[in-house]
Amino acid sequence: MTFDLAIVGGDVALAGRDPAPMTVSIIGDKIAALLSPAEKIEAKRTIDASGLLVMPGVLDVHLHLGHGKDISRPREAKDASLETAAAAVGGVTTFIPYLMATEPFEDIFEDVRGVTEAGARIDFSYHFIISTEQQLAGVPAYATRYGAPSFKIFMNNRGGEGKRLGLPDIDDGFLFRLCQLAAHNGGMVCPHPENIEVAWELRKKVLEADPDGKGGLASWNATRPPFVEADAVQRAGLFARNVDSPLYIVHTSSAQALDAARVARELGTEIYIETCPHYLTHDVTWVGRETGKINPPLREAADREALWAGVASGLIDTVATDHVHRDRTSKDGGIWAASPGCPGLETLLPVMLSEGHHKRGIPVRRLVKMLCENPARIMGLGDRKGVIAPGYDADVAIVDLNATTKVRNEDVVSSAGYTIYDGWELKGKVLHTIVRGKPVLQDGKLVDSAVGHGRYLHRKLAAAKH
Repeated sequence: MTFDLAIVGGDVALAGRDPAPMTVSIIGDKIAALLSPAEKIEAKRTIDASGLLVMPGVLDVHLHLGHGKDISRPREAKDASLETAAAAVGGVTTFIPYLMATEPFEDIFEDVRGVTEAGARIDFSYHFIISTEQQLAGVPAYATRYGAPSFKIFMNNRGGEGKRLGLPDIDDGFLFRLCQLAAHNGGMVCPHPENIEVAWELRKKVLEADPDGKGGLASWNATRPPFVEADAVQRAGLFARNVDSPLYIVHTSSAQALDAARVARELGTEIYIETCPHYLTHDVTWVGRETGKINPPLREAADREALWAGVASGLIDTVATDHVHRDRTSKDGGIWAASPGCPGLETLLPVMLSEGHHKRGIPVRRLVKMLCENPARIMGLGDRKGVIAPGYDADVAIVDLNATTKVRNEDVVSSAGYTIYDGWELKGKVLHTIVRGKPVLQDGKLVDSAVGHGRYLHRKLAAAKH
């Protein structure tokens, strides 16, 4: 048999195992065989991965793909081309952005899908953000016909809070009905957890004490402290448990929220826990001030350590970026005026390898589970993505674990044009990224012909619980 592509000489990360020497053989867009390094094979093309780590492509299942400063949806192919280029640089082979609108998604889906596919270098799906009665009524179709069974809801959109994003108010009854519909239609709810009424009360006091925002990130954290996040986590967990809906808690930022999710799991909720790299690497003492304004806020150092413990123990299921590609001017005006969010696609894997594996000793197999296997399984792609195995899509990241890179704003590929890791030296560099058998990053360089290679992924959630 002659293979189309063979990756030879590398240490291959298989599900649940430490990396070991193996040859990965590919035919077309699928992994065809895993062979002993000693076995002689014929291949049309070979990648020598000697001394390198060969791992499944990363899945980033939480990000925002928009146009310019608008993060609701891509408007032209270039939007997808730029951000999927950033993904490829970071070893990400599949991502799932949040699609935000007030109209029914059936009115815009085909256009969004077409625009994204025209520019995408990697595969993608979408989560739909549910915020209107028409969208709520569409949940059964979104989960089945559209293959988008995961639904974001902003629990903080009350009293006009959603106006910044152009979204209407919702309430706990709306959340409860979404959980019911998700349970009945093979879906899952992904709540943004905040008790906004309490946050408003706290914000008044903080603004009175610090009207000019001189307290920076600490002041921002004080307006939306961890217990505000934890309260919403436990409330969402209670609703979901009582209607048997799976729950995926996004961007867990604090020890209190993590504990609330753990308790919900112990009480029987099918709950999955995500955190983001910025909560693992930055806290309120960072000098970046408004650049580090994120929602939920960056927390205290103790919260950061609690999250790392959750990563190491397996309590936390996934790490995703919550990538926002608004440019640096969105941070102008001080802490109160700055827009929340930061980019992170191209640093997701390098940060986790550098800060998690090299500095904290977290095994590669654990990081691969969190970045590849778990997000694929949880989000309904576990039958084709997230592991290196025969029959699976040939999505591969080839990494030099020992190579170091100095991160610089001027090298950022994303349209954001900046990174919160500017000046950091990260250990672990992505050399090759392969999506369904096609190189999209080769020897650290983007492959121009990969634009438009990405395809929309129709998802169906697995029935198995955590």
